Amino acid sequence: MIIITGLSGSGKSTAMAAFEDAGFYCVDNMPVSLLPDFLNLPIKKEYTGLAFVMDLREKYFLDRYERVFESLGKTGYRFEIIFFEADENVLLRRYSQTRRFHPLARTRGVLEGIRLERQKMMPLRRIAGQVIDTSNYTIHELKSRIFDIAREKEKRIPLRITILTFGFKYGLPNDADLVMDVRFVANPYFVPELKPLDGRAPEIQNYVINRDITHRFIEKYTDLLDFLIPLYEKEGKAYLTIAIGCTGGRHRSVAIACSIYEHIKGRHGWVHIVHRDIGKDN
Repeated sequence: MIIITGLSGSGKSTAMAAFEDAGFYCVDNMPVSLLPDFLNLPIKKEYTGLAFVMDLREKYFLDRYERVFESLGKTGYRFEIIFFEADENVLLRRYSQTRRFHPLARTRGVLEGIRLERQKMMPLRRIAGQVIDTSNYTIHELKSRIFDIAREKEKRIPLRITILTFGFKYGLPNDADLVMDVRFVANPYFVPELKPLDGRAPEIQNYVINRDITHRFIEKYTDLLDFLIPLYEKEGKAYLTIAIGCTGGRHRSVAIACSIYEHIKGRHGWVHIVHRDIGKDN
């Protein structure tokens, strides 16, 4: 369980989104008094962990967090407090850019609100397991830092990979990250006895895959994917869609995608395959 707290404008929302992408069940602006009751709810075990954003948006947070956290610790709950902060000039600039209200600046200036919040939050900062100053972080760098923290809790957070086949004549898939055109391979569509079949059939697999040009392509392309996938994971990417296309999305793309799928499945924990246009009238 992670308690995300700290100064307003320091990146807590970005951190929560990163924890969510890492497989955590996340709740923003969680009332600290309700935390014990929430933890009694049946939460699915598929989640990596729990992450709660708690801060001065809740009126009684500072008055009650110490008692609640102490009680949870005595009943066996393990949790870590991560405190986010930033330089006051950075916070001022962020509030100027987003035009959001500071929770303590309703009746005072933003700078005064920032300084008052820092003062009020200092006791919580002292007991935090980690203090992260986001002054010089980009959003992507902060997300990467959170993924590193999440990996300490869960040995491996898998990138969700989808192998998607499609036909160019039906349009490019909108959600594709990588697109590969395999129309350079001989087309079984023009072989009368093969035309009614699709790329999952052994006859089509044999026709498409058992060619020197196809073997060389699959070897080179899977080598590229083996290089790229760990880099995408390190960057904090949650989903990767690899689209393989031919003319109609029924024969060549399906056969080749099945081979690529088997390669990735043997090396990666989370991958599935979708044939978008396989049932269309080609």
